[in-house]
Amino acid sequence: MAERHPQASAGIVPLKKGKAMALNLEQKKVVVAELANVAAKAHSLVAAEYAGLTVEQLTELRKKARQSKVFVKVAKNTLVRRAVEGTDYAVVKDALVGPMLYAFSEEDPGAAGRLVKEFSKANEKLVPKVVAIGGQMFPGSHVEKLASLPTREQALSMLLGVIQAPITKLVRTLAEPAAQVARVVAAVRDQKAAG
Repeated sequence: MAERHPQASAGIVPLKKGKAMALNLEQKKVVVAELANVAAKAHSLVAAEYAGLTVEQLTELRKKARQSKVFVKVAKNTLVRRAVEGTDYAVVKDALVGPMLYAFSEEDPGAAGRLVKEFSKANEKLVPKVVAIGGQMFPGSHVEKLASLPTREQALSMLLGVIQAPITKLVRTLAEPAAQVARVVAAVRDQKAAG
């Protein structure tokens, strides 16, 4: 007769080392709701394979994500497919294959791209597979382009420069006739003083 685990009779099924317990229906609903809420507000998404990363590396990635205002989640693809339904990220549903880590930019569209790009330099096990922004899906190689998007502060600075340039030119144009008159008066004064 096969030996039974002592806790099996109590209705507790022991887990094998390295195996996670499956989520029950209520837990799945919570995960889907959380992801749907984030996806509805997010500016961009990067889905990356993470197989081979250690717990310490994932903890470091999550810490950097919090600092960058990036929501990072490891979740089953089926749950993510349900969560992105009806959002700009529904375009990625068919591309979600294998163990994936999901990074949603909460404030800055390029933040998730910068996070994954920088972290994958030191941790080659993190491989971007899908990038989504503005209702369009791109291959993981586009993480470079997403990462190169300006931050909010940079974009505002660029906008201010664009707005300020015509005003500066107008002020110079309006001031030029007065400057010309002043130069003519000065030239006449210098000519009279010399002659």
